[in-house]
Amino acid sequence: MIQGSKDWTDAKPSSYAPVRGVDVEDVHAEARRRLKALKIDEWKMREFVTGVSIPDDIRHVALQIEFASQAISRLSPIPSDYADDIYWPRVW
Repeated sequence: MIQGSKDWTDAKPSSYAPVRGVDVEDVHAEARRRLKALKIDEWKMREFVTGVSIPDDIRHVALQIEFASQAISRLSPIPSDYADDIYWPRVW
């Protein structure tokens, strides 16, 4: 009878990292990052305080970012390069 060491067979290499797929939350986080770069919260605050509407081009890009986020989130599987600019609207 041959007996092996359980420690040897169950041990994982020290550099082992479980492979994690792209999650929907990752895509939403990328959308939030892009909206933050657009300063959409500042535009919304300005609109709330002053009553002056968000400029149409800013509003349009924000809507495109939200749409892209929803569309990418529905892909199966979500591409690992989801944060690449090819998936998102170009900002000027």
